[in-house]
Parts: sequence; C-alpha cells; structure tokens
Amino acid sequence: MTIRVIIVDDQAMVRAGFAALLSAQSDIDVVGEAADGRAGVATARSVHPDVVLMDVRMPEMDGLAAARAILTPPPGVTHLPKVLMLTTFDVDDYVYEALRAGASGFLLKDAPPADLIAAVRVVAAGEALLAPSVTRRLIARFAAQRPAPSRKDPALRLKGLTPRETEVLELIARGLSNQEIAARLVVAEQTVKTHIGRVLSKMDLRDRAQAVIFAYESGLVRPGTD
Repeated sequence: MTIRVIIVDDQAMVRAGFAALLSAQSDIDVVGEAADGRAGVATARSVHPDVVLMDVRMPEMDGLAAARAILTPPPGVTHLPKVLMLTTFDVDDYVYEALRAGASGFLLKDAPPADLIAAVRVVAAGEALLAPSVTRRLIARFAAQRPAPSRKDPALRLKGLTPRETEVLELIARGLSNQEIAARLVVAEQTVKTHIGRVLSKMDLRDRAQAVIFAYESGLVRPGTD
C-alpha cells in the first residue's frame, strides 16, 4: 500500500528536497505541497494524505495551528491524516504543544534522509515517532512546566489501569520501544502491543505520543527521574 504524503513548509528548497527523497521510495507518493499552514490545511482536506509533514514556523498560519485544524476538523470532515512535525531545537515548546494537539511525533529538520523516510513509514503505520534520545527530555520538561488539565483528573484516570498496564505506560513514557519493554518485563513483544492497545483504549488516548504526555501530566513519571 502506497503512503500518500503532503509537505507543508515555507521554504521551497526544503519542500523540493523532501519531495525528491520521498518520491524515490516505491511505497511513498508525494501528493501535494503547501507553503504555509493555511494552505496546508486546505491541501490536506482536498487530497486526503496519510501523512502530513508539517513545519512549525510558517507565515499565514503556523504549524501548530495548522496541525490543530487538521486533527480537529469541522463537522463533515472525516479524514484524519497523521501529522509529523518538522522542527529545530529552538522551537521545542511548539513541539510539545503539537503533540498535545494530536500530532504523531516530530523530526528534526537536519535529520539524516533515512530517518525522514523511516519516520513517514512509522507514523503511517499508526505508531508515534518518539525518539528516546530527544523526545523524552522535551516532553518531560514541558509537561512539568506547562501541565494542562484533561477531561478528567489524570491521576484518577490511572486507577482504571491494571498494575501491568501502568508499568507498560511508565516504560513508554521513559522512551522504551516495544522490544525494549518486552525484554524488561520478560514477555513477548505481542503481549506488550496488547497492553499498549488497552492503555490507549482505557485512557481514551490517540496514540503513543499522547500516552507519554498523559504519563507525565498524571504524575506517573516525574521529569528528571530514570
């Protein structure tokens, strides 16, 4: 199955470079481009991509506002693509807010080409792109500084999880992959996937990215602890 992608970035050379790289992959098709967030929202609604590569800082409408518009559409709009934010270290705050808005992860704009290709495939498959080396620290810091209330008190919502599900959620928040969680708990990787699915369902979370944020905001994981 071909992954349909649109690229939203105000730099023409960035769009062209990403488009050339991704289009060279047999399983990825670049179906649209946009130079600002407002145009990106319109393009996403017209061509129905599977993944939106979204720059953070753009004219007209920034990437954060565009991600929110795409992921919380008005009545009648049913297509919800995955949004992958493109960022640099100086806009980490926007990254955290984008994850809260429902983006599936982020990628540094100077990442190696292979990382971009892999990121598109990971997000399209329904996983969140949470690189332990970077994302864990960012989310921890901003969850501590700028917690936001959920529909129910997060600490109370945690009571709906079994001890093993709570343990799996904590390990997700610490940046472990499914394989690493399986090794830590001495269980099969498929068992880990089952636990994660139950956590997302019980806590009404969109994906792994929101699970990480929820774990910090609920107090299950404290910033700066290992």
